[in-house]
Amino acid sequence: MDRTVIAYVIYLVVSIGLTVWVARTLSRNGRVFLADVLHGNEKLADAVNHLLVVGFYLVNLGFVALYLSGDETITDTRGIFEALSTKLGVVLLVLGVMHLGNVYVLNKIRRRGMMEREQVPPVPPQGWVAPTAGA
Repeated sequence: MDRTVIAYVIYLVVSIGLTVWVARTLSRNGRVFLADVLHGNEKLADAVNHLLVVGFYLVNLGFVALYLSGDETITDTRGIFEALSTKLGVVLLVLGVMHLGNVYVLNKIRRRGMMEREQVPPVPPQGWVAPTAGA
């Protein structure tokens, strides 16, 4: 079997495995943030979480597929390791950026939800005061 094909197979197996692992981790832990932001609405939190995971898969697997091809032919075992280290390194960086982006967005949504909850007065107003003429 051609060494280039071996490198492609290893690249795909590792890249897809890493993408699935990161997506599951984001899904499991991101759901907690979403449930908090959505005031305990579990169905909506699950739906939003699922949509985020699908988007994550589409972007990352699309990148993995686009980055699969290479211009060089691998002639020896060293070439396999060099090609894999470059390709997998870039995939890991993209996964890391996507992960940090998801965490940033979830935290931003969570903070906005906390701010909205803090804007509600702890007790309802008990009266109304007319403005004074000098004000």
